[in-house]
Amino acid sequence: MRVGIGYDLHRLESGRPLILGGIEVPFDKGLAGHSDGDALAHAITDALLGAAALGNIGQHFPDTDPEFKDADSMELLRQSVGLVRDRGYAIGNIDANIIAQQPKLNPHLDAMRERLSDVMGIEIDRISVKAKTNELVGPEGRGEAMSTQAIVLLESGDAPSA
Repeated sequence: MRVGIGYDLHRLESGRPLILGGIEVPFDKGLAGHSDGDALAHAITDALLGAAALGNIGQHFPDTDPEFKDADSMELLRQSVGLVRDRGYAIGNIDANIIAQQPKLNPHLDAMRERLSDVMGIEIDRISVKAKTNELVGPEGRGEAMSTQAIVLLESGDAPSA
């Protein structure tokens, strides 16, 4: 077994859709970024790559490469799952947090889990996504940014992956 940790933080800005876990969440701001800014997908991608000792998202999909401008982060996640599987690992489970004061994310968590399940090819009951506020503290609490955390367990390739 191998464990990986992922983290991401993006500023909130007007004029962008809020994409988290591959779904659009109704809100008046979105996450700034070179790609679509999906901080949840980015944290999970980093956790997967880290667990397999494959580096990080920036090494595989650099924000200096115009190819990844406005990229669909779920496609980057899909490609990263492929890299992990090519190394002989199966995804055991994922546990993730989204830290944001607003909007209320609980109504959207199941849709995020479903989308992540589809993209990664694993059962939905292997994916946990939780929403937390930051109690009005820090950039997340002031509504300036959102951050995400993810932890992933990888198992040897003979473990079930779907």
